[in-house]
Amino acid sequence: MLRLPLAARLAAVTAVTIVLSGCATAATNGTDPVFAGPAPTTVAPAGSAAASPVTAPTASAGAGPSPSKSAAAAPSRFTTLKPGSKLPSGSQCAAWVRARPKKENKGANRTANRTTGHRVDPAAFGDGAALAKRVDGQFTGTTEEILRWAACKWGVDEDIVKAQAAIESWWRQGTLGDFDTDAAACPAGHGLGADGQAGKCPQSYGILQNRYPYMKSAFPGAMRSTAMSADLAYAVWRSCFEGREGWLNTVERGREYAAGDAWGCVGRWFSGRWHTAPGEQYVGRVRDYLDRRIWQTPDFQQP
Repeated sequence: MLRLPLAARLAAVTAVTIVLSGCATAATNGTDPVFAGPAPTTVAPAGSAAASPVTAPTASAGAGPSPSKSAAAAPSRFTTLKPGSKLPSGSQCAAWVRARPKKENKGANRTANRTTGHRVDPAAFGDGAALAKRVDGQFTGTTEEILRWAACKWGVDEDIVKAQAAIESWWRQGTLGDFDTDAAACPAGHGLGADGQAGKCPQSYGILQNRYPYMKSAFPGAMRSTAMSADLAYAVWRSCFEGREGWLNTVERGREYAAGDAWGCVGRWFSGRWHTAPGEQYVGRVRDYLDRRIWQTPDFQQP
C-alpha cells in the first residue's frame, strides 16, 4: 500500500489537535494518550471454534423477541447517516446485526473476533472527544458481523466499511503494517526485529490498520480485538464527517475541509490530509473494491 514517508506526514503539523498518519490518528502534542480502561477480554467460544457467534458479555440473558421478529425489525443494510444524526448505541447495533447472522469467511480471526476492546483517552480526539467516549470494542461475532456492527454504530455505509477493510488488511485482524526503525513507536511485545524485519517494528495493526504511535490508549485492544480496531477507525471517520477536524484546513489540502464528505474522510484515514493526491488514489482503490464487492468473490473466502 502506498504510504507517505512518516517525516513528510508530520512536518506540516504543529498546531493541530490530532492528525492521521497513514492509517491512524496522531496526538500532536508529543504526549502519549493515557490507557483508559481494562485490558481486552476474550469470550470463550461455545463448543468448537466453528460454533455460531458467541453472545457479547453485555448482552442480556433474559428472554427477548423471537428471531423472526428481530430479523424483521433489523435493517437489512446500514447506510450513511448525515452529520448531526442521532447514532444508534452499540448494544442496539449488536441486536440488529445478530438478527441477520453472517457466516465466517476469515477463520484466522476467530480468537480476535471473540475478544472485546476497552475505552480510549478522549483527549486524543480533540473536538471529537464526545465521540471517543463511545469507543469500547464491545462486540463479538463473525468478521462480517463485526464490520456491520461498526458501520451501524458510527453511521457509515457498510459497503464502504467492507471495501476499506479489504484494502487495509484483506479482513485479517492479524495484519501488520508500516514497519519502521523507531523503537519508541513499537508496542509491547513488538520490538525492533520481533516481527520478521530486522531493525524494524510494525506501527499499524488490525483489520483497519490502526497506528500505534498516534493512538496508544487504544492498544493493546486495537491489535487483539477485531471489534476494537473497527470501532476506533470509524469513530475517527465520524469525527471527520461531523466537521470536527478543522485542523485539516491548516495543512496541505486539495480543497477546503467541510462536514458531510464521506469519501473525503475515507481518504483522510490514509493520507492525513484533505483531498490530496495520495488520499484520492486510496479512495479510488476502495471504490474499486466496493464496485467489485470484493468480499463476495471466491478468492476472498478463507473460512
